Amino acid sequence: MGIVKVSAFSVSLDGFGAGPRQDIYNPLGVRGMELHEWVFGTKTFQEMHGKSGGSSGIDEDFAAQSFQNVGAWILGRNMFGPIRGPWPDQSWKGWWGTNPPYHTPVFVLTHHDRPPIEMEGGTTFHFFTEGIQSALKQATESAKGKDVRIGGGVSVIREYLKAGLVDEMHLAIAPILLGEGEHLLAGIDLEKLGYRSIKYLPSTKAAHFILRKQP
Repeated sequence: MGIVKVSAFSVSLDGFGAGPRQDIYNPLGVRGMELHEWVFGTKTFQEMHGKSGGSSGIDEDFAAQSFQNVGAWILGRNMFGPIRGPWPDQSWKGWWGTNPPYHTPVFVLTHHDRPPIEMEGGTTFHFFTEGIQSALKQATESAKGKDVRIGGGVSVIREYLKAGLVDEMHLAIAPILLGEGEHLLAGIDLEKLGYRSIKYLPSTKAAHFILRKQP
């Protein structure tokens, strides 16, 4: 039986999981890309972008593990694109080109219906308007015994955490201060929700923590 997990999610030292003012030029908000410096040089990231080489070591281990045994993804609408409100047309198909890195069904949480989009490499985007519980049920069925990965953004992870639906979470703490943006854990009592830190490994570019919800 698979689990529900958050993997390779980067957070600043002051707790922000994304920068402010997302737009077409800043997919993760202003300065948001700085959170992910630890992953850009890894072998996994390079292969995702059709390149060879890349680093090994702790960062690569966590990057590679984040894609293992994933049978479905759940994303917030802002993770899919910068468009707000009703879809103006069907032209926007994500940030990732014709072959996104998911290679599974992806459930995009939104308030506005849109037909599914089949992409290269086995990714199909489904636009889900019925809330986080229903989306998770559908994703779990689609995962067929594999894990469901909650990919973000921040508000989606917060909703699933507060509902107690995340079994395991890997946070990569980047050694930067953003000062503003979307705060991941403000007002959320992880200990009260049953989460415990079970693993910590530092690299030269991030501090990696695994949190697990206790039964």
